Amino acid sequence: VIAAMASDIPGGHSIPEGDMIDATSKLQLEAAEVRTQKPNWPSYLRSQMIPQEDFNLLTAYEAARSKDERDKVLGANDENGQAVKTIVNLLNNVAKDQNIRYVLTLFDDMLSEDKSRVELVHRAAHRHKRPAWQWFLPLLQRQDNFIVNQMSSVIAKLACYGSTKMEGQDLDYYISFLKDQLRASSGNEYLITTARCLQMMLRVDEYRAAFVAQDGVASIVHALSGKANFQLQYQLVFAIWCLTFNADIARKLATMGVIQTLGDILSESSKEKVVRIILATFRNILEKVDDREIVREAALQMVQCKTLKTLELLDSKKYDDPDVEEDAEYLREKLHVSVQDLSSFDEYCSEVRSGRLQWSPVHKSEKFWRENAPRFSEKNHELIKILIRLLETNQDALILCVAAHDIGEYVRHYPRGKNIVEQHQGKQAVMRLLTADDPNVRYHALLAVQKLMVHNWEYLGKQLDADHTEPVAVK
Repeated sequence: VIAAMASDIPGGHSIPEGDMIDATSKLQLEAAEVRTQKPNWPSYLRSQMIPQEDFNLLTAYEAARSKDERDKVLGANDENGQAVKTIVNLLNNVAKDQNIRYVLTLFDDMLSEDKSRVELVHRAAHRHKRPAWQWFLPLLQRQDNFIVNQMSSVIAKLACYGSTKMEGQDLDYYISFLKDQLRASSGNEYLITTARCLQMMLRVDEYRAAFVAQDGVASIVHALSGKANFQLQYQLVFAIWCLTFNADIARKLATMGVIQTLGDILSESSKEKVVRIILATFRNILEKVDDREIVREAALQMVQCKTLKTLELLDSKKYDDPDVEEDAEYLREKLHVSVQDLSSFDEYCSEVRSGRLQWSPVHKSEKFWRENAPRFSEKNHELIKILIRLLETNQDALILCVAAHDIGEYVRHYPRGKNIVEQHQGKQAVMRLLTADDPNVRYHALLAVQKLMVHNWEYLGKQLDADHTEPVAVK
């Protein structure tokens, strides 16, 4: 499956077929059990819970022992759409969840065995002058988690395997569903199934923009930031990799926290397939974007999250896949060039934009602030706005300490700094931290407030010098 997915993507690397089925998901385990629990269709027929034509098709399809035999059953019922009609009837009219599970598993197996069978469904929907999704999307609201996720798997196949593409409200609804599944990652036992649906959906370019428009990337980052095993990491990064084949989306990814999250995983992962897909994603981000400034910023973020160091460690390992070495070499060359051009201000900008502040040397450098404070006015005070936003929204004590410190240093070294910070509600943001639980946050907030309160730094400096030269009285 995954090899076929990669081949549909322009410039796609060859991804081994086994990568998508290495881990047996909860859905697959349950489906194996569901297949053994065939409903008593004769009983349903006798009690008139299903009509004769549904019974005939079901029993004929179940009795077929090969793909050719199943194709004959479906082909004989294609012209009148009976196969699809039977599936829809059963999903809507069979009360027992156990039997709904069986029908959905049969349906999913039918599409998995031959992708072209999705056209049976779309042709039947066309005869009824309605999109096929409207038959199936309501089942995503069921209480049974197996039904919900098996239905999601079927919908992804219908949306990706056929010539009819999902669009409009139906597409928005399904993407919103997948996002919700990702957001519930800590309590979602079927997350591998959600990730597989995303892998299918995001290889289709028409679906990528809709996913990004709904802030879907943040949902993937959220799931990756949790306790994702290597199989789930691989599948979710694969979904991001698919997104990077759209140049407009690749431009945006550098500002969405993707690079930092993938950089963290790359530095910790020992699994070749995870390493491979992250390197391929990083390479795409640098290759597909034609804006030099955005490429440079993305490269700086990769450097900041220690990708160069990780690449050096990878150099000592031997991988079976030549793509790993090729991508690693490409990234090493690109990132080394970025480091050579890197100024302390570039480094600082990259750190602030990443939102991951730490006590790197530039923060405590008097020379840095003296030379660069005026540059904080660039791009409509972008850096100041980010620092204030971090003060208002972040919970990490270290980040709050560094952001408060930097606001104070900016005010101290730039004559109009105080007005600019107050104009963007920075003073209130700093003052709120005076009551923070963490004593270090309170301390740095207090220092920043003191700097914001001073009106004449030159006068204060002379006073401090004068005080320093006065003799100290000895008691």
